[in-house]
Amino acid sequence: MTYTQQYLQKCQGLMEAVALQEDKILEVARLFADSILSGRMVHIFGSGHSRIMVEEMWPRYGSFPGFNPIVELSLTFHNLVVGANGQRQAMFLENVPGFARQILRNFDLSNEDSALIISSSGCNVVPIELAELFKEQGIKTIGIISKKHSEVSLSKRKDGRKLQDYCDIVLDSGAPVGDAMIKVEHLETPVAPGSTVGSCMLINCIKAELANLLTQAGEPPKVLTAAAIVGAERATELFQSAYDEHAHRVSRLYKRVGIPSYVSEKN
Repeated sequence: MTYTQQYLQKCQGLMEAVALQEDKILEVARLFADSILSGRMVHIFGSGHSRIMVEEMWPRYGSFPGFNPIVELSLTFHNLVVGANGQRQAMFLENVPGFARQILRNFDLSNEDSALIISSSGCNVVPIELAELFKEQGIKTIGIISKKHSEVSLSKRKDGRKLQDYCDIVLDSGAPVGDAMIKVEHLETPVAPGSTVGSCMLINCIKAELANLLTQAGEPPKVLTAAAIVGAERATELFQSAYDEHAHRVSRLYKRVGIPSYVSEKN
């Protein structure tokens, strides 16, 4: 087989791994529906390249409001690679204890919220601490990891705990140990990772099930939709209404955050 054929065959295996988790996917969608229908948010976080899955959920075509994408540029800004804002700094910062608490200090959380945290290894400190903090506040938390990779990886936390130790439901991208799936002849190490493919399939399965649940509940989501499908006028209306709903939801995360002042929410 060509390397393209090999990679696509491996991706078929990822698809089969996702298919085996259908019951869990629906359970996650129900938890998220409860949060969204109550007017609250699903907090989504990923450091490093797991940021891709955050943006896959919201905002992009075929997605809808109800999610709070937490993307810390200091942990995800990879395009410079070296120099200021380089990859070394990002990889260092995602293992700094206490960083997660500073992130969540910005939000007025509720136990009606839910959360989704993506980390292929499940071993970096910031995503683990975020899950721990969510759990402390009674927030149902979902993890997406690469199970095989996580099982043989060492946690960066001193106590050895991993992301999955603080999650109510754990989903598996199906990617192999080390993530990369293709061994090229005469090349020492494999290439072409799979966790993004498997994780994006999980994200979009959740999204589809969730859209169905919201619609069945009488609150069909405002989906970001291309003009090529619904026409320019309707597409603009959908985009504007989706962004406005997002703004209304986000505003609730700041009403009673932190130390009160004379402009604080009174009730």
